[in-house]
Amino acid sequence: MAGPPWWRRVPPDFFSETGQRWGNPLYRWSEHARDGYAWWVERVRRIFELVDYVRIDHFRGFAGYWEIPADEPTAVKGRWAPGPGEALFKAIARALGPLPIIAEDLGVITPDVDALRKEFGFPGMRILQFAFAGDASDRFLPHNHEPDTVVYTGTHDNDTVAGWWATATDHERHFARGYLATDGHDMPWTMIRAAMASVADTAVHPMQDVLALPSDCRMNHPGQGSGWWAWRFQWSQVHPWHAGRLAELVRLYGRAPAAN
Repeated sequence: MAGPPWWRRVPPDFFSETGQRWGNPLYRWSEHARDGYAWWVERVRRIFELVDYVRIDHFRGFAGYWEIPADEPTAVKGRWAPGPGEALFKAIARALGPLPIIAEDLGVITPDVDALRKEFGFPGMRILQFAFAGDASDRFLPHNHEPDTVVYTGTHDNDTVAGWWATATDHERHFARGYLATDGHDMPWTMIRAAMASVADTAVHPMQDVLALPSDCRMNHPGQGSGWWAWRFQWSQVHPWHAGRLAELVRLYGRAPAAN
């Protein structure tokens, strides 16, 4: 890897006006290419020994990434640099076969990022909490979803649905009430139902939303370096009706796995 003067960062986005300054150096992609991306092949091979599906956060960085000088105090001043692109994923696929990967395609997504994701059949992401800030054309609204996507009520970086709803703008509240045909009294499960009804191939619901928990139970706050990733649920919080309600939505919207 190449060290300073350039470091990889996240540019300003929805979560942070100054971006995220992580403190990690850049990969020297030309060196990785020389040995056929062997480190990456083994890294991905190992993670698939532990899990069935992998979500690659900041997937867009493999098409193009944001780099800043090492002495910059924020991630505002930087430049886009090309990532390894299809060569990396071709090398991994040659070694490992089909890749059950979900591509996090949020933020600044350019045509080359979409092309890279679709070339390898990686589903993208749709976040329902982002859907109500605009109008009916918003790509996060369920009627605009596509089958090759994964829909989330919110991710690890979002507030819980209950917390989001408590601080939503008047526009978001008005739009969401009308769109979801609700008075807003049970938004976590209303959003879970909307996700289940989506044409997205997969629906993901954080446990905080299944349990309808408030903001102090959120998992992470992007751009804040400490005080997060500490939330854990207790089994005493989980009741049979939670499983029953999820099972009924699975049945209603045909999300049960196909019988072999």
